[in-house]
Amino acid sequence: MSDAVLCEHIVSLPENLKSEVADFVAFLEHKHKPAKRIKERQLGGLKGAFEMAPDFDEPLEEFKDYM
Repeated sequence: MSDAVLCEHIVSLPENLKSEVADFVAFLEHKHKPAKRIKERQLGGLKGAFEMAPDFDEPLEEFKDYM
């Protein structure tokens, strides 16, 4: 259907149906908006932000009875 024919059909509609057409067109525009692009991640971005305790791998005091 060409744009001119579509416009003729819309112009011939009563006002209440024209507002429904306008709402539907707004819905379609919202539905087909391109998604926002996500920034690509960089490896090592948090390097140095966290430090492990030297005794990280040692058993916890609470579990000594079970070892």
